[in-house]
Amino acid sequence: MIKIVFATNNKNKLAEIKALVSKEIEILSLEDINCQEELDETCDSLEGNALQKAEYIFNKYKYPCFSDDTGLEIDALNGEPGVYSARYAGKSCLAEDNIKKVLSKLKNKKNRNAKFRTVIALIINNNKLLFEGECKGEITLKKEGLEGFGYDPIFKPNGYDISFADMSKEEKNKISHRAIAVQKLLSVF
Repeated sequence: MIKIVFATNNKNKLAEIKALVSKEIEILSLEDINCQEELDETCDSLEGNALQKAEYIFNKYKYPCFSDDTGLEIDALNGEPGVYSARYAGKSCLAEDNIKKVLSKLKNKKNRNAKFRTVIALIINNNKLLFEGECKGEITLKKEGLEGFGYDPIFKPNGYDISFADMSKEEKNKISHRAIAVQKLLSVF
């Protein structure tokens, strides 16, 4: 069995990833390795943030690991919130605050095209690899659905009439940006 650390404190992301991997791979959380630190995201790109977190865990705890960073990129907002998606409405904001800011900035805009983009950085056997996944769609006019997390209630993927927050975890895990990046990651094993 392969043991690998997923360098995140986000329990929703951890659950999504665990649902995608086979039983031959054991995903360890930061809690499992007694990492209490909040991992920095100080880079100006998704790639940089993902690598920054993975390198920190690999160098300090000596575990093979991976980390991700995800951004929502909205065409009418010139790619915002992008790398700042988690803290778009301020450093200690809640997901609800971020959603309100996006909907406010898109008020009276016709172009609501957007995409979620995830970059995963993997460090294993002293190799550093990057994997990317994206899911295109549009921003809804208001929140829809009760599942998911983050911007899921306002993101409707192309080809669907419902938001990510209206989908079951299984349905979302077939098409999401994170699922696509994870499938690329799993091809290494």
